[in-house]
Amino acid sequence: MDKLISVAARLLMAQMFIISGWQKLTGFNGTEGYFSSLGIPLVGVVTPLVILIELGGGLALLFGFKTRWVAAVIAAFTVGSALIAHMNFSDQGQAINFMKNLSITGGLLWFAKYGAGSASIDAAIGKSSS
Repeated sequence: MDKLISVAARLLMAQMFIISGWQKLTGFNGTEGYFSSLGIPLVGVVTPLVILIELGGGLALLFGFKTRWVAAVIAAFTVGSALIAHMNFSDQGQAINFMKNLSITGGLLWFAKYGAGSASIDAAIGKSSS
């Protein structure tokens, strides 16, 4: 049962980053435009970095590869996203998205602390603390 729960938890946590990263990759120009509208500098550098964190990090989390490190990076990214894109608290949708980002960060911090579990690449290669 522990293996099933750890896999399900990673799948549920990773899926939104994988999907979001894929959408940013396939809509690269639109993503750059959106980032520009937020006032984010160096969108030509930031956009590929965000895609790497979301898509690459999401896949690594899903398969349990370098889980603790990846979860910590995605957690920091998720807090940063909340602070950049969801700070208009007069808009209820933005306030909810801000709180959701903080909740997601809590789950990611759990993975950063405890790792992926036994059904993971980390466990298979004997590096569950990675």
